[in-house]
Amino acid sequence: MLPFYGVTAYLVAQRTHEIGIRVALGAQGADVLKSILGQGTRLACIGLVLGLAASLVMTRLMKSLVYSISPMDPVSLAGAAILLGSVTLAACYIPARRALRVDPMVALRHE
Repeated sequence: MLPFYGVTAYLVAQRTHEIGIRVALGAQGADVLKSILGQGTRLACIGLVLGLAASLVMTRLMKSLVYSISPMDPVSLAGAAILLGSVTLAACYIPARRALRVDPMVALRHE
């Protein structure tokens, strides 16, 4: 999930000026946090849905690679999705918290 964290951190860094303006105009920290988490979660959900669909399509190839469970084991698929989802939330939360610490005056002066 390091690439996802890097992309999210880059996108948040690009939006520092916008976030500073929003905070200067009175946006609450929870609103900014919800905006950044929403953007990252949306991307993660699309990736999870596409990944689950691809894994279900490729069960024939996976059948020879997994032992003692079936390739379409719902517990394994749900566990992997929950784990990846929680790591993704953490990868979005860290840059979002960093963005909230930006001083609005510094962000406004930045060009």
